[in-house]
Amino acid sequence: MSSTSPAFTYEAVGATREGPAGCPPGFRPMQVRTRIGEGEALFRRAAEAVLTWEMHRELGVGIDATAERAEPGVDVTVTLAGMIKAPCRVVWTVSEPRRAGWAYGTLGGHPECGEESFVVDRTGDGTVWLTVTAFSRPAKWYAKAGGPATRGLQQAYARRCGTVLRRLCAPQDAA
Repeated sequence: MSSTSPAFTYEAVGATREGPAGCPPGFRPMQVRTRIGEGEALFRRAAEAVLTWEMHRELGVGIDATAERAEPGVDVTVTLAGMIKAPCRVVWTVSEPRRAGWAYGTLGGHPECGEESFVVDRTGDGTVWLTVTAFSRPAKWYAKAGGPATRGLQQAYARRCGTVLRRLCAPQDAA
């Protein structure tokens, strides 16, 4: 990150690595876990969809990233409803045989202040899960005004991530 890069809007950069326990004081924690399916091939497919922004694009949000894959330092602007711009920067990634994903933190201009991670893991029994973990607080007036509805939208977005990833990873019917 150069000295001209925008700064994060919160101090606990990287804290989503700790799951909900990493939520700093004054922020709302969130964690949504969705079963995607089973098996190593499905895990690899899900990991690739998360690491290359495919899952996010399939959600119907705009993604403008400075790289094709999530890597620390990559800037990402998510566009919601065609007009709300949410600038972020990837703060950490993980790519292990049974765990893959990343987290981004908010930059100036984002409606919220905080961090969100998207991690695919394969448990010992072969089950593949997507876990979306976040901590946030409102930054813009409209996020503050939304109150509980804003938190509900964040939960719905996290659940939709799981639904979309499960669909992307479903076996395709043979012709």
